[in-house]
Amino acid sequence: MSAELPEYYFRVRENGALVFRVDTQNRQRRIDMDQIAVVNIRNGEIKPHGDRILSQADLAAIQTWMDERHEVLAHRDIDDIHRAVDYMNLTTQWAQSRATPEQLEEVTDALLLAMHDLRSVLVRKKADRLMKGE
Repeated sequence: MSAELPEYYFRVRENGALVFRVDTQNRQRRIDMDQIAVVNIRNGEIKPHGDRILSQADLAAIQTWMDERHEVLAHRDIDDIHRAVDYMNLTTQWAQSRATPEQLEEVTDALLLAMHDLRSVLVRKKADRLMKGE
């Protein structure tokens, strides 16, 4: 662990984070984490915890974290899609070379419906982009 801890700790949760101020300046030289806010990443809401009043430094640190978190989540989204393409290719190879008739019977309808749904959305979105001249 590095010698200097960050001033804030963000405990990530599904829709944002709990924000803690990290304090190591006490007589016992232990780490104290004092919750100061709750952040909702989806709607950008920052709620002070309890009766707290957040300083400009608190708000700036939280906003910086939110901006960085949005970037991380956007990167993960596109990475997940690239992985889905890989999985589709691996699934095709599996169906072609290793799948038993029983295994194919188990997954064929679900795969066909999911692929049809995806194809419909992609074709519609592509047509929309072409119509807009993108």
